[in-house]
Amino acid sequence: MGSPTFYSFRSNWEFDAPRAKVFEVLRKGETYERWWPQVKRSARLSDGSYELVARSFLPYELRMVLTESVIDEGAGVLEANLEGDLEGFSRWTLTEQGGRTIALFEEEVVTHKRLLNVLSPVVKPLLRYNHTVMMRHGERGLRQYLSALKDGSPS
Repeated sequence: MGSPTFYSFRSNWEFDAPRAKVFEVLRKGETYERWWPQVKRSARLSDGSYELVARSFLPYELRMVLTESVIDEGAGVLEANLEGDLEGFSRWTLTEQGGRTIALFEEEVVTHKRLLNVLSPVVKPLLRYNHTVMMRHGERGLRQYLSALKDGSPS
């Protein structure tokens, strides 16, 4: 898509944790604020539906509702439809390699936040960097959270 309001993101995270444990944590959207610093609020709305509020270093919040669309533990796939300030989908695909879990995050969205849409043609690289920072902190936070779970003391 060539729209200035369309974004496609892809990140790889790596963990010294079993795939099943990473899958279990990523599936619980209501816990994201416990380990992902930029997720300011995460709340379960119903079975398979969560509200998230996220903010990285730029001065705006994104509010969205995630509704699970694919939960395939055997294939290691979690996918959700997004509505709100972002509309589209996000997907986690988990694989194991050499005793480590690789978590591939993919997201394709359009923005519905007025300020982002107005500024997008000019600041799109900054918005992409904002997302990169958020993902880096999310990976670090999840790594620490998984380590605390392994030690029996989740944060």
